[in-house]
Amino acid sequence: MRPDFVWRVAARDLLSTVRDRRALLSSVLIPLLLIPLFTLGLPLLLGRFVGGQAQERQRVGVVGTLPASLSTALTRDERAPDGSVTRAGVVLVPVTDPRAAVASGEVDAALRVTSPLPARAGDGTGRLEVYARLGNLRAQTGAYAKVQDVVEGYNRQLAVSRLAALGLGAGTLTPVTLAPIDASPEGERRGGQLAFLIPLLMLNFVLTGAMATALDATAGEKERGTLESLLVSPVRRSEVVAGKLLATTVTALTTACFSVLGFLATGLVARAALSQEGTSDEIAQSFGGQLTLTPGSALALLATVVSAALLISAVLIALSIYARSYKEAQTYVTPLSLAIVFPAVLLQFSDFLTLGSALYALPLFGSMLAILDTVRGTLTPGHLLAAVGANLLGALALGLIARRSFGREEVIFRS
Repeated sequence: MRPDFVWRVAARDLLSTVRDRRALLSSVLIPLLLIPLFTLGLPLLLGRFVGGQAQERQRVGVVGTLPASLSTALTRDERAPDGSVTRAGVVLVPVTDPRAAVASGEVDAALRVTSPLPARAGDGTGRLEVYARLGNLRAQTGAYAKVQDVVEGYNRQLAVSRLAALGLGAGTLTPVTLAPIDASPEGERRGGQLAFLIPLLMLNFVLTGAMATALDATAGEKERGTLESLLVSPVRRSEVVAGKLLATTVTALTTACFSVLGFLATGLVARAALSQEGTSDEIAQSFGGQLTLTPGSALALLATVVSAALLISAVLIALSIYARSYKEAQTYVTPLSLAIVFPAVLLQFSDFLTLGSALYALPLFGSMLAILDTVRGTLTPGHLLAAVGANLLGALALGLIARRSFGREEVIFRS
């Protein structure tokens, strides 16, 4: 193939893409806006919701009589050394039917004393039923969580009083202290629990960026009648395929680059937004991620994304050349997003998988694993080579299929 002819075909298709403002919007602005929204905004929002339940004062219904010390513990506010409320107490209200009161929304939770509760150590045991919408996240992190914590503290207080009467200390209840220490790599800690979203978003943006050029350079040209003039020019069919594949890959990589910039910008913003201490910030840090790349991991990420973009571009070119029109081509390539979404969602369970080289050798899915490992700082050279090699082989095979399609008149001139 002659490189200058390949580049002329690619420049022709790239110029057509640049003229489309919608393509530029999806390739540049959307990655820069949506990636920080999903990787930082969603965890922050979740942290505000969960943490906000601690400062909110919920209504808890009561059927029966609670010990005075337990009622005081439920309604008392917990404060930080500076006087700010870290967890607000609940408001106890009498109800007759606890289940109906919770179901109707009259109260957030309800307590029912089925047997007298002990007020002092040694008074026996009692039973306290808690009614709440246990499938509701707001209830679990709000009223129900507060009642559960207070009752556990009340039980411990009675047990400590009983031990003190016997001449024993509080340490008798916990002879062994468990101290959890996070031994995961620094990249995995920074990635957060939502790190699996990074390969999903990145490859989806690669697909979105490639679609604009691939569909216009094949089905769009067939619909406009300009493909025939290109094929009768002194350009070989292999050069036409290579040029269109190059143009599509460049567009896909442009989107990928802006998506990486979005991740990096998210990391910088996250450091400033999550610098303050607090319940909601801790939750946001555990779920959200900060993409910090070393030069080696940046090169690994670049190689993975380039190979994935090349594979996705080859798939789009091979499929859309069969379409009679631009709209028909869209129906062909739309299911490809599912081929990215479903495997990427499975990445949240990647800790349960034995990630051998065989999985990394699966085209596209291996790229997702490699991107996730890069973010977590656990990628090995062997897995990187397997993922990149599988994508390149897949792109080569699909490129040959596209080359054969461009050489068949029944495909080029079908109407």
